[in-house]
Amino acid sequence: MTTTEIKTNDRTTTEATTVRPNPATTTPTPRLNFAKAAPKVFRAVIGLDAAAREGLGPALVELVQIRASHLNRCAYCLHMHTTDARKAGESEDRLHMVAVWHEADHFFTDRERSALALTDAVTRIGDAGVPDEVYDRAAAHFTEEELAHLLALIFTINTWNRIALSTAKRAGTDER
Repeated sequence: MTTTEIKTNDRTTTEATTVRPNPATTTPTPRLNFAKAAPKVFRAVIGLDAAAREGLGPALVELVQIRASHLNRCAYCLHMHTTDARKAGESEDRLHMVAVWHEADHFFTDRERSALALTDAVTRIGDAGVPDEVYDRAAAHFTEEELAHLLALIFTINTWNRIALSTAKRAGTDER
């Protein structure tokens, strides 16, 4: 909180204003090392992440993780997953289009678009829940087991985003 003094005529008025740092220009100071501070919890999230990926193709996994990281504004995870996607052979064009997949849907298959729509809905669950049409669209492209794994993947990346953001992980450090 900062205060600003405003002089009008012969009187001085003090006005309180809240200054919020711009996350785009502020480099956070790293906080606790979550893996060291809560190793059982960290290993449990790693286990959930590994189990969630089973049966889902690596490209789809990365697209979902990239999209959730965009929505959550997690630069650390976004950098990590775009790097992993490139290593797995994902094209730069598709990586650039994930953020605007609604407008660039021709870059993605129907299956991928249904997964991205589900990622949007689950990540923003507080806005409108998961609409039936979004769920039904995903259910049309995934078996029940795949759909359960896809949901678990979305839950997991949202958890990783929250861990990275809460502990001020720095993009580009790729500390796994």
